Amino acid sequence: MLYKLLKETDRDRFEPVVMSLIDRGALRARIEDLGIPVHTVSIKPGVPSLLGFWRLVRFMRKLKPDLVLGWMYHSCLAAQLANFFLPGRTRVLWSIHYSIDSLASEKLLTATVIRACALLSRLASQIIFVSHASQAQHQPLGYSLARSCVIPNGINTSEFVPCSESRSSLRSELGLATDALLVGMMGRYHPVKDYANFLQAAAVISKKFPNANFVLVGQGVDHWNNELRRSIREFGLESKTHLLGERNDIPRIAAALDVFSLASYSESFPNVIGEAMACEVSCAVTDVGDAGWIVGDAGRVVPARDPHALAAAWSEIISLGPAGRMALGRAARTRVIERFRLESVVPRYEAVFTAVLGPETSANSVTMPNQSGMPSLIATFDNTGAQ
Repeated sequence: MLYKLLKETDRDRFEPVVMSLIDRGALRARIEDLGIPVHTVSIKPGVPSLLGFWRLVRFMRKLKPDLVLGWMYHSCLAAQLANFFLPGRTRVLWSIHYSIDSLASEKLLTATVIRACALLSRLASQIIFVSHASQAQHQPLGYSLARSCVIPNGINTSEFVPCSESRSSLRSELGLATDALLVGMMGRYHPVKDYANFLQAAAVISKKFPNANFVLVGQGVDHWNNELRRSIREFGLESKTHLLGERNDIPRIAAALDVFSLASYSESFPNVIGEAMACEVSCAVTDVGDAGWIVGDAGRVVPARDPHALAAAWSEIISLGPAGRMALGRAARTRVIERFRLESVVPRYEAVFTAVLGPETSANSVTMPNQSGMPSLIATFDNTGAQ
């Protein structure tokens, strides 16, 4: 989402610069290809560094940004603390793309950073949450919501489009018949994604619909994942499950599905749902984060950790037949265009920038620290699994 925001930001109004707390090559290269400078303080993941923090302070002193946007917890904390060491305090925004069920489930360092952010949250000029669920979850943690808002992730409806050619080409790649049913899920291999839930539902569906196949995509979702392969084997799904790992053709894969599913037990604003919907693919998702809000009445929403409910939702969508799924898919794309289209989301960020800077302010650069006469914006990011 940071990349999409930077790509669509009005360069006649804002001059963005990115500071990465840790160096992540692929994202860095993509941002630099936009003509946006990317700097790093080279902090090792999971290892706090006073030297790295001081590099951030020196960089901000040199750039003198009009606005700093922290992207995810670690960068929000770093940006807010660095602001204490600037000769003239600048405005710091936070962008939080995470949902929290329990701090006990987080790594010790991450939980500590989340608590520290709660203590400093009143100092932020504005906190942007990616979902209503995330905003509500942070209040009991002590986050000040007085200056907060919700801006959902934006979906590129020009990139994610329905495509009959994608349907045939993916089935050909997988060695499947043209009429094979494909149920898919995308997400890194992580407990919250609940691949076990998906596979249990798949075991139920495969008995009712013998031509159903299952496509899994994401980091760690590949043939080297022995734990995942063992689960697939235990459910008797070896011949029906296709592990594609990380892919760079997500729009093609999404458009090829008959049903997209989210099986997670924790999310904030899952982009993958909106992307599948934009491809006119029917979705069955667990009721986590803002998943239900995204789908609305253009799909099916079921309780988390209930594979039988998930399988029933898949069955209902499959039983609609091609014409019924097409109608539901069209309603899904219409909903995304009306509510989550990238072209309507980016101006909401820019409106926040303008409101915080003030209508009379002329800014030279907006600096964005990333975990991963114009206003200057720095974005900092930390690459800790933003959703």
